[in-house]
Amino acid sequence: MTDVPAGRRRPGAWGGRLLRALFVVAFPALLFVVWWFASDDSTDVYWPPLRTILRTFPDVWTRARLRADLLPSLLRLLAGYTSAAVVGIGLGTVVGSYRKVRAVCEPVLEFLRAVPPPVLVPVIMLFAGIGDTMKIVVIASGCVWPVLLNTIEGVRAVDSVMSETARSYGITGPARIRSVVLPAASPQIFAGLRQALSIGIILMVISEMFAASNGLGFTIVQFQRGFAIPDMWTGILVLGLLGFLLSVLFQLVERRVLGWYHGLRDASRRSP
Repeated sequence: MTDVPAGRRRPGAWGGRLLRALFVVAFPALLFVVWWFASDDSTDVYWPPLRTILRTFPDVWTRARLRADLLPSLLRLLAGYTSAAVVGIGLGTVVGSYRKVRAVCEPVLEFLRAVPPPVLVPVIMLFAGIGDTMKIVVIASGCVWPVLLNTIEGVRAVDSVMSETARSYGITGPARIRSVVLPAASPQIFAGLRQALSIGIILMVISEMFAASNGLGFTIVQFQRGFAIPDMWTGILVLGLLGFLLSVLFQLVERRVLGWYHGLRDASRRSP
C-alpha cells in the first residue's frame, strides 16, 4: 500500500477536526437560541427569561463563590472518580483474566450493580459521616461499575493469538498485563471511564444535597429553598458548563492516550 505524504494528510485531518468542532458548538448554540426565544416573554416565576438568568449569573458566581462551592465539588468528583477508576481497572483486570474468579464474582457483582447509588447515601452516612468522605464514597460507588464491567469485557476480548504470542516470548505475569492486556483492553476501559464521568457529576450533586455546607448541589438547593429562582437556574447552567468542559477534556486525553487506536480505525476506514 502506498504511503500518503504527511503534507497531504494534514488538510484532511484539520478539516475533520474543524468539522467536529463546529458540530460540538453548533448544537449547544441552537439550544441556546431556542431557549432564548422560547422564554423571552415568560412571566412564570419558575421559568424566567434566559436574559434574566444571564444577567444574574455574574452577580451570583463571583470568584469567592466559585472558590467556596465549585472547587470543593471538583475535588470531591476528582477523588471519587479516581478511586473508582483505580478499583474498577484493577479488579476488572483480575476478574477478566481468570475464569474461576469471574464465575465466583459475577453473581455478587450483578447484585451490587443493580442497587442504585443514591439509595446507598443514608447507609454510607452511617459509617462515613456527613463530611467529604461520604460524598467521595457515594461518587466512587456509582462510578466504579461502568469502569469495572467494561474492563472485564475488554480483558476477556483480548486477542488469543496476541496472548499466545506474548506467552511464547516469555511475557507473563505483571509484564503481560502491562504490555498486552491493558493496551488491548484500553479502548473499552476508556468507554467505561467516559460513562463513569457523567455518573460522577450526577452523584456529586446528589451527595451534596445531603447534610452539606458547600458545593454545587448544596448551593442550588439553597437557592431553590429561598425562592431565588434565577440564581437556581444559574447553578444549573454552571453544572451544564462543567459537564461540557469535563467531556471535552476527557476527549482530549482519550485522543492522546488512544492515538494508536484511532489511527488504526481511521486507516481501516480509508482503506478500500
